[in-house]
Parts: sequence; C-alpha cells; structure tokens
Amino acid sequence: MRRREVITLLGGAAVSWPLAARAQQPMSVVGLLHYGSPNTFAHIAEAVRRGLKEASYVEGQNVSIEYRWASGHYDRLPALAADLVRRQVTVIIAGGTVAAQAAKEATATIPVVFTSGADPVWSGLVASLSRPGANLTGASLIAAEMGAKRLELTRELLPHARAVAMVVNPNYPGADSEMAEVEAAGRIVGLRTEKLTAGSEDEIDAAFASLAQRRVDAVMVGADGFLITRCNQIVALASHYRIPGIYPFVDFPETGGLMSYGASLSDAYRQAGVYAGRILRGAKPADLPVQQPTRFDLFINLKTARELGLTVPPMLIARAEQVIE
Repeated sequence: MRRREVITLLGGAAVSWPLAARAQQPMSVVGLLHYGSPNTFAHIAEAVRRGLKEASYVEGQNVSIEYRWASGHYDRLPALAADLVRRQVTVIIAGGTVAAQAAKEATATIPVVFTSGADPVWSGLVASLSRPGANLTGASLIAAEMGAKRLELTRELLPHARAVAMVVNPNYPGADSEMAEVEAAGRIVGLRTEKLTAGSEDEIDAAFASLAQRRVDAVMVGADGFLITRCNQIVALASHYRIPGIYPFVDFPETGGLMSYGASLSDAYRQAGVYAGRILRGAKPADLPVQQPTRFDLFINLKTARELGLTVPPMLIARAEQVIE
C-alpha cells in the first residue's frame, strides 16, 4: 500500500472513531412516577415532554422516558419508585406529594423533581423553598392556601349559603393543613365547614350520601391526587345529589363540575420537565429553588350552573379564565 493511501486511511479512521463513540453513548433516561393513570393524565405527560423540549431534550432523540403509573393507588408508589431506581434512571419526575415522598425514600442520590400540592417544607421534601438541599426540588401548587380562596369564591357564588362540606383524603399528607385553612376562612366569611374523609371509591360514595343529613349548601374537594383520579365519579355524585361543587383543578369543570380555582397542573409539570432538562445538563437540585405558581385560574361551567338553578354573578364570570357554556 502506498504511503498516501495509508495516511488517508488513518485520517479517515481518526474522524470516524469519535463519531462512532458518540453514536454509542447511552441516552439519558427520565423516570416519570405518577399517582394517576396514562389515560386520565395524558396531558400531564405531554406537559413534561414540553418542558423537556424547552430544555432541548426530545423524547426518542436525546432522552427516553420511563413511565410508572400508580392508577390512583398510593400503596403502589414505593415499589414503582424502587423500580425506577433499579433501572438507574438519570432523574425522576415525581407527580404529587406522595409520589415525591416515595421517590425520596427510594434514593438519596438520583435527582428528583416533584410537583407537590402539600407544602414541600412542611411535608419534609425540602429544607427550604429557596435552597432545597439534598437531591429534591420541583414545583409547589400551594394547595392549602387555595382551599381558603375557593371557600371565599363559594361565598361569592352562593351569598345565602350557611355551610360547606370539604372532602379530603386522610391518606394525603396535606389534608390536615388544607382543611385547617378552609376552617379558618370559614370563620372569617361566616360559613360553617364540615370535614368529610374519603380514601377509597366507596368512601367517596358514602361522603356524598351524607351531604343531605349534614345540611350543607355546597361541597369542596381537596387538592389530592387520589381525589383528582376520581374526578368523573365525584362530578357524577355532585350532579346526582344536585349540590354545587367547587374544585381545585380545571379537570372537574371540564367533565361537568361547577367551578374550579387553582394553579395550572399542566404548567407545574412543564416546569418539572424544564428542571429535569437542566439537571440533565449538570444542574444540582439543591441549587434550583422550588417554583411557586404566579397565576391562578377560575373556570366556571355555566351549563352545570343552569342545571342547578344557579345564577352566577356577572363579576365572577368576568374574572373567569374560561366559561364553559
């Protein structure tokens, strides 16, 4: 072989070897651990992918996603979190406070990005919002404070109401603080509040069946993942018992519930995707402050209001992000 051909061959090999090495590098893996099911929460998975894309990560191109769904069963979350740890994912996105706690118990080294309805500091997820510490950070939905605001909106919608029931899941870490906020708000606006607990489908049925005996004028639902997974059941029960329902997220009025007020779940999960992307690029969870919502949306289903014989005040309609006719 002539000298020029040897040099050309070696030069080509020098170029091709790094390219081959880059092509064989393993793709980063994000684990999505969620309390819900893929059918009900497809929009949440899409929000995560949208956030990752904002951080220049596209599923199937430079990142893969391992999905683990608990389908509303909190007791499945620890095993699902452990499975993601065994899979050695690069980062875990944990949907909901209970999922975040399961991920924290499963690993002290893999970064975890959460969305949390309960206060992340109070529930022990992070040391502080500005400097989370350890391997967790994420987005808070400040659900407890929003419970009090929803009660104020209930008074505005139903000025002659005297009592409101609040359905909470006793298995949800933020249930007590959310209920405490609602009770305090009730004393201020002059509404008696009744606490109803429901941690299973049957208990949800029983809670609504007791509303007539309790003589309440409306029902509120806590910002708990399990209750969100039972959105259709809850809205159907409110319709059956002809009681106005005030809910934490837009999922409820979109399926026939009367009214919702709260932070955007989709935006929280988009932010989680952005944070996961930043971590994939080398950021440390301890240095990423917990995000808090700056926008809260009011959704009103006027069709449901008419079915209940309610007239929604024009000022309330004017403040709504969306009115469902």
